[in-house]
Formats: sequence, structure tokens, C-alpha cells
Amino acid sequence: MELHITTDQVDQMAPDASAAKAGKKLALEKFWSNLGHNGQAIWGECQGSSLYQVCIERSTFTTRCSCPSRKLPCKHSLGLLFLAAAVPTALPESEPLEWVSSWLSKREAQQQRQETRSSRAAQQSDADKQKKTIEKREEKIQQGLSQLDLWLNDLIRNGLGSLEAQPSSFWEGQAAQMVDAQASGLATRIRALTAIPNASKDWTSKLLAQLGKLALLSEAYQHQERLSAEMQENVRQLVGWSLKEPEVLERGTHISDDWLFLGQTREQVERGRAQRTWLYGTTSGQATFVLQFSYMGAPFGETYPLGTHQQAELVYWPGVVPQRALFAQRHGISRPIQERLPGVASFTDFLDGVARQLGRNPWQERFLCLIQDSLPIYDQESKTWWLRDQQGQSLPLARSQNEHWKLLALSGGHPLDLAAEWNGETLMPLGALINHSYHLL
Repeated sequence: MELHITTDQVDQMAPDASAAKAGKKLALEKFWSNLGHNGQAIWGECQGSSLYQVCIERSTFTTRCSCPSRKLPCKHSLGLLFLAAAVPTALPESEPLEWVSSWLSKREAQQQRQETRSSRAAQQSDADKQKKTIEKREEKIQQGLSQLDLWLNDLIRNGLGSLEAQPSSFWEGQAAQMVDAQASGLATRIRALTAIPNASKDWTSKLLAQLGKLALLSEAYQHQERLSAEMQENVRQLVGWSLKEPEVLERGTHISDDWLFLGQTREQVERGRAQRTWLYGTTSGQATFVLQFSYMGAPFGETYPLGTHQQAELVYWPGVVPQRALFAQRHGISRPIQERLPGVASFTDFLDGVARQLGRNPWQERFLCLIQDSLPIYDQESKTWWLRDQQGQSLPLARSQNEHWKLLALSGGHPLDLAAEWNGETLMPLGALINHSYHLL
């Protein structure tokens, strides 16, 4: 069974630049012995200050190394992956070593035990206690929403112009009240308002739009009986009610498909980082993201093979426009994306789709854009980047630390298929397909 791993994909898995650099130094056959692979894993023994046993499960890219490093993946795991990407013939297909088989067996048993524990915990939950807890929280949220409505009315009555001189503590104070009311989703939305005043010429209209969405969310939550069951799920999650993974597996929609792993975006959240991994189902046409969080500098729990496609079963958080999902099962190995991206031909088609989704869920904030035959353009006069479709329409590209020179160089002035995240104002490129090769951005 062939290995389908690229250097770009391994670079994306590295926890930081120093780990990637150290891994590349180990991507030489002279450091390795007992190399091999099969349908489940790749493995080898790396000679460093000691002999380290390294194994990587192929379906999930979960790594195991006998070294004491706290970085995940460690430099030895990255070195093995870089070697597999550069010299796949160095890892012959063979029967796994005893320690490899032992690790794979223990991992499978551990997953089964975890599923059993989750099932038992759900069955043993005290229904009466849970009901009282929910009722108490509902009361707190309703009180918090009453405070929020008064605050919003005061903002509109006093005028938005006075907000440009308000310090961040003005917004944080109201957000803290929502935290006390156990409505963390509302607190997050209020904190996001801090960055709007004075950030652009039309900041008042942008702020008014976000305040309107907050008021609409408050109204929807207080009158849930008017909403469909799916919309109630959306509203409750937006306010702050969360579902644990076992609940999602039980109540969510399951979709099996061949999923394109298109790229990732990251952002700072309170006390940590959030990472969205965007996927697209080639048969279902479903745009999806898997959301992960990292706190106190810890690595993200799962590593995904970006720039590839793989058969998998995803389960969606309940809602009127399902978008966030988790993996129930992943089947077989991942293979590089080489075919054309199944995107739209123009931004008119894309924005029409965005409008339809917003018509069903007005609080949706991010959308996957797959656009064919697009061209990156740099406007030197305004020093801004744009993406132009074949009809001559353009959307702005998001500002980034490295700008978008790599994307321009890859295009060579010719149209390309692009995957990007749209936040309502700008596109953040995820990856591009050029000459049957997918490049992460």
C-alpha cells in the first residue's frame, strides 16, 4: 500500500518551527533502522542519544515515540514523516514489529474502553439532579438576557457615536455579566465588539449590525417555542449551551463521504487558541469544519492530513445549517488531492449560497469558499490583495503576516482553484490546486 505524504502536510503538523527544523534534520536514512509500513501504520527506530521507537497510525496520524519530549508530534515523529514524504521507498511494506503491533492493539483497546465508559456514564446520570441543574441555569440565563436587553436599549438611545471613546473595560463589564449568567456564547460576542469602534470608516454600521444580531439572539432564546427544533438547537448553542461528544454522536446527523482536507485557520480565544480544519464532502457537497481548542500552550489533540482526501464518517452538531462536526470513524489511508476542486464558477454564485445560508441561520459567521479559475491580484496603489473570478468580480483577501505572495507565485498569473474561509468581509486562503497538485497556504 503506497505512502501518500507530502512535505507541506508534515510542516502543517509540526507544533512549531523549531520542531519542524529538527525533524527535517532527522529525515535521513542513516539515522533510522527497522523502517516499515502497512495499511495501519508506519514505523522505525531512530538513533539519537538513545534508540527511540517511533510509530504513526496512518488513519489519524496519531504519533507514538519512546522519547521524553512533551511536544506533539516530537522531532523523531516528524523526522519519520519527512523521510516518508521524501523517500517513500525507504519504508518497505512489511509485517509490523512486535512493539508496533502492541501499541496498535493497546490503542484500539483504549478507544473501546473510552466508548464503554462514555456509554455507562450516560446511562448512570442522575436525571433528577440534571433537571434541577438545567432549571437553575435557565433562570440565570433569562435574568442575564433581561440585563442584556436593557444594555442594548441604552446603547441605541444614547447613540453609537459615544462608544468610540469607551475603553475595553466598558465591553468587558457587560461580557462578565453574561459569564455570571452562564451565557458564555453571549459573552464571546460582546467581547468581539471591542475591536469594531474606530477600526474602519463605516464602523458604526458594522457595530449596529452586530448589536442587531445580539438583540435578535436574545429575542429568539426568550421565545424558543416559535422556532423549529433545529433552530432551537442553534440558538441554545449560540447562547452558551454546549453538547458533549457522546451527545453529538447520539443526536447529530451522520454523513459518510470522501472528505477533502482543505486547510486550517487559527485564532486567539480566551486563555488559548482555536483551530478550524475545513473539509468538503465530494458526494454530499457538505462544507464542514472540525473545531479544536488549545489552552496554556498545549498542542491540539488531533493532527489531520491536510491537502488529502479520505473516506470518513462525520457527525454534525444539531442545527438548522449543520456546519461543525466531529469524526466518528476514518477509513483507510489518505491520498493527495489531485482532481479539480468542486467549486463555483463566480463570486455571484458563492454569495448567493451565503445569502441562502444566512436566511436560515442569521448568526452564521464563517463560510467555506471553493472558487474555480480565480486569479490573485495585488493593488500596489492601495496595497491590498484581491481575488478575481472569471467574470471580473473581486473579493478582498484577508491581511496576513506573510501577505499572499506565495499564492501569486503559485498562480504565475494564471487562474487556479482556491479554497478559502469567508468571514463576511474578506477571504482567508486555505489552499490552491495547480497542475493537479494541492498547495497549502
